[in-house]
Amino acid sequence: MSHSILLLPGDGIGPEVVQQARRVLEHVADKHGLSIELAEGDLGGIAIDRQGAAYPDATRALARQADAILLGAVGGPKWDSLPPAERAERGLLAIRADLDLFANLRPAILFPQLASASSLKAELVAGLDILIVRELTGGIYFGEPRGIRERDDGEREGFNTYIYRESEIERIAALAFELAAKRGGRLTSVDKANVLEVTMLWREVVERVAQNHPDVALDHIYVDNAAMQLVRAPKQFDVLVTGNIFGDILSDTAAMLTGSIGMLPSASLNEQSRGLYEPVHGSAPDIAGQNKANPLATILSVAMMLRYSLDAPAAADDIEAAVSAVLDDGLRTGDIAEAGASIVGTVEMGDAVIAALN
Repeated sequence: MSHSILLLPGDGIGPEVVQQARRVLEHVADKHGLSIELAEGDLGGIAIDRQGAAYPDATRALARQADAILLGAVGGPKWDSLPPAERAERGLLAIRADLDLFANLRPAILFPQLASASSLKAELVAGLDILIVRELTGGIYFGEPRGIRERDDGEREGFNTYIYRESEIERIAALAFELAAKRGGRLTSVDKANVLEVTMLWREVVERVAQNHPDVALDHIYVDNAAMQLVRAPKQFDVLVTGNIFGDILSDTAAMLTGSIGMLPSASLNEQSRGLYEPVHGSAPDIAGQNKANPLATILSVAMMLRYSLDAPAAADDIEAAVSAVLDDGLRTGDIAEAGASIVGTVEMGDAVIAALN
């Protein structure tokens, strides 16, 4: 069986990190006898420049045919002056909605070799292994109406709509319970049910779904307390499930517990387990083209792709072991370098991972 994979290098450092991830993917596919077919498309700012839209029709056609998609990054100051509906980041929102990628999985795992790189004390984060399950196609990012308007008194105001349907909450909750059952059997639902009606409904629906998963212990936490607890005692959590905007913020907070946002992969899945895989970091235009970007998050996103969409867990394990071996050898890109570390560039880090795979 051949797997169709679409590469979307995107903007900034995206092309550099995707190139190294592609090399690793091709190598591990050959090693494990996996048949893959690769295609490449445009998304984000580069798509605006080349095709006039952040999510052009040609990319849409490729994405709908792919078994899995690997994305680099989108956006940058070059496109920030465009109207909100035309900016590079709208391409990412559009592909998520088009493919119904409703579930974003964001692991926050601290490699023991990087404990000193965390912003928290090593004893607070040693052994950290959290999974944040974020609803990705609903909530305030997609709610209508939205816009900027002028009031009767001449003052302008911006407005967005925070909305969730029961069915949207049910399916993300069901997935979170399933994932929690395969891990530590604990699920924390994050909301703001003391203030927001939409999250009052969220809590009610999550409680209802919990009745189908008696093997998982459920608790609830307000989002402001969740943010505080993540930096106070992060290891108290196993799996967290939350809505789009809260998940966006909390997953970036959790990312920094691990030492660098450059180390963290993510997966965005639909109900058929077809998914878009991307590093958590952004396009970092300030270092683009300088061979400074850390490709490990993108390489680890390939491991998630192999595990969740291509049903190749052994190949995924192989990549993760190779990354750990490279860190054991003391190799670091600038973002994760401590005093005395051997600093390497993007290409060299890709070379090292491939060497470790051998």
